[in-house]
Amino acid sequence: MKKLFPSYVRVPLLFAIVLVALEYFIDSGDRPAFVKYPMVALFLAVFLFLLVAIEIVVSAVDKVTYHLLTEEQKKQLEEAQSLSFVDSQWYQHWMSKLTRSKAVEQEADVMLDHDYDGIRELDNVLPPWWVYLFYVTIIFAGFYLVRYHFFGGENQAQEFETEVALAEEEMLKFKGNSPKETISLDQVTALTDPASLSKGQEIYKNVCAACHGPQGGGLVGPNLADAHWLNGGGIKNVFKVIHDGSLRNPTMAAWGKTLDAKDVQKVASYVWSLQGTKPAGAKPAEGDVWKDDAAPTVDASKPVDSIPSSK
Repeated sequence: MKKLFPSYVRVPLLFAIVLVALEYFIDSGDRPAFVKYPMVALFLAVFLFLLVAIEIVVSAVDKVTYHLLTEEQKKQLEEAQSLSFVDSQWYQHWMSKLTRSKAVEQEADVMLDHDYDGIRELDNVLPPWWVYLFYVTIIFAGFYLVRYHFFGGENQAQEFETEVALAEEEMLKFKGNSPKETISLDQVTALTDPASLSKGQEIYKNVCAACHGPQGGGLVGPNLADAHWLNGGGIKNVFKVIHDGSLRNPTMAAWGKTLDAKDVQKVASYVWSLQGTKPAGAKPAEGDVWKDDAAPTVDASKPVDSIPSSK
């Protein structure tokens, strides 16, 4: 029996189809399923072995069957196998069903009387597949009309709004199940470990650099690297402004609504670490010089290591 595809095409094709199906239906994350799950690899190996074995058995059966044929039967089989696919009886049968086209010998039956400089016109019927598809579109249009114009079906814009609302609802549920960690203002301290400052720098570049500059020298917003502050300096005041926003500057957003308190503390610590860095092209000072009243004071008129004299 003549086969449409040779074995060296069938085996890889079937194996590839099964492999793609397994990868599609098995959730294996960022790794292939046959790598993450050894049983999948074992199944594929057994499946490939069975494909090869079936091909060998079928080939052997075909050879044995061929030797059992008479000379006349062998000749008929060879003639059938010599036909191309498009010349096969099966192909011709289905093409006639799908197109209803007339053979060249029958064109006289559908020839019209029109003659355009020797060009004659045929009155072939429309292909059945095209006619049936046209009927399907008419039926679909009827259902569409009733569904969306008489029974209030959602159009694309309404479906989008519904999906957005569902996504926002799921996001709110997720936030409710994993609430942000809160830090009171009294608990805020300046973080100095490299990991926290690195995270604070990353957040600063994403949300602060557009207004205060990549190095903190100020653009639309004020300079963060000098000793002058509009809302008070110190880690607690910096944390409060980033978390709650600024009453003196409405454009300063309250990032506590979107950032975790720990992340606000990290970015505040990074901002506070910019003190005295003197970035190039920094804006002039704004606000007042801030002084930490809680810091210990030293009398500048006395040496630090002076010892009171005894009288």
